[in-house]
Amino acid sequence: YQSFMFPDGNNNTGVFPNFNAINTGAPFDVSGTIFSPQLNVDQNRTRELMRMRLGFDIDLEDGFTAGIRLASGTNNAPVSTNQTLGGVGQGGQTQGGSFSKYQMWLDRAFIKYEASLLEHANVLLLLGRFDNPFMTSSQIMWDDDVGLDGIALKLSDQWSPGFKTFLTGGAFPVFNTDFNYPSNNPSKYSSYDKYLFAAQFGVEFEITDDIDAKMGIALYDWKNIEGRLSSPFVPLNDTDAGDTDSSRPLFAQKGNTYRPIRNITPSALNGFGTTNQWQYFGLASKFRQIAWSGRLNFNHWEPVQVSLMGEYVKNLAFDRAAINAVAVNNRSGGGAGNFDGGDTAWYMGVNVGKAVSAFDKRGDWAVGIGYRHVESDAVVDAFADSNFGGGGTNMEGYSLNAAMALSKRTTLRVAYMSASQISGPSLRSDVFFIDLNARF
Repeated sequence: YQSFMFPDGNNNTGVFPNFNAINTGAPFDVSGTIFSPQLNVDQNRTRELMRMRLGFDIDLEDGFTAGIRLASGTNNAPVSTNQTLGGVGQGGQTQGGSFSKYQMWLDRAFIKYEASLLEHANVLLLLGRFDNPFMTSSQIMWDDDVGLDGIALKLSDQWSPGFKTFLTGGAFPVFNTDFNYPSNNPSKYSSYDKYLFAAQFGVEFEITDDIDAKMGIALYDWKNIEGRLSSPFVPLNDTDAGDTDSSRPLFAQKGNTYRPIRNITPSALNGFGTTNQWQYFGLASKFRQIAWSGRLNFNHWEPVQVSLMGEYVKNLAFDRAAINAVAVNNRSGGGAGNFDGGDTAWYMGVNVGKAVSAFDKRGDWAVGIGYRHVESDAVVDAFADSNFGGGGTNMEGYSLNAAMALSKRTTLRVAYMSASQISGPSLRSDVFFIDLNARF
């Protein structure tokens, strides 16, 4: 069960364009007299959700294994496997309602090779679509449901009892240009492929018999993730393609700063810029982030554990002046002022109890509290937490959660999250969850 609640005072005058809806459909005519697709910022909503994941690990011998997982999902978004019950037409969902059947997705498919290296080191290689191999302490950058496509290599070394290091690196395709793009033009456009290259170094160590810590520092370098301005052209209708249309994101949540990517030439065919302004929007910022993640565990009261978590992300490619020149959102003064987004995200949290993934008997419990501050262009909003504030970036606020094992394999969890927008027009939201989970 999920409840979205919007306090009074949110700006509902048309200042929250749904860029994901625009970019995944026909381009929007910005010279027209109708609103672009808009986000809901003023009407409370409740949803009943279902999630099913079915996975297999296959031993291929000699260090090789394969993994396959199927998952439910309202759509093929990377950040959630939740299925809205009866939710036809919501979030791109085309099936459901009137007790119709729901679709399944290929959520994981990979080959893994693992071997010992020297006396106390280990090497792990992943190919395909797999869980996020990088250490995180929160979901400010990576939602827990995100799986990465590509290749990852992880080296770890147990130098001594109580001290371990690890190094993880990988290359991940984010977008690959359609072979026939554009399909309605005999002359094709150049490819605009997008990639993520990332590396992380981390340590795990025991401070005392009852205290241990884990931390890592990572660099994420996104290639071609930003939108680019097209060559000048005159689209006569919404099917005419620009040569940089592929630079727009084909999935987004909300929060990032956007720019127009079509350089439309004023001419007599479009009323000298007054009609037929068919536009798409791309990310206004480049992204190259440094991220620190840390966790400190106090085990003196076992089986109760007290854990402190922290995470800090900085977008090193952020250029305020360049973004201000092209941004169409995240501006002050109700949207008409200067760009006032940012490049930094951080999280602090405390968990008490047993890790939910380690629940193994009735009565196991855990509670937690956290606070986050995620500025507009600190991270790519498409892959950030999909629950807090409805998903994405440009939000700050707190979260509360509690979980209890009803049996060895059944867990009840409740959570409450309160978020406020940082830059741009006023927007606040509260989200409440009740989740019953069974695993086998």
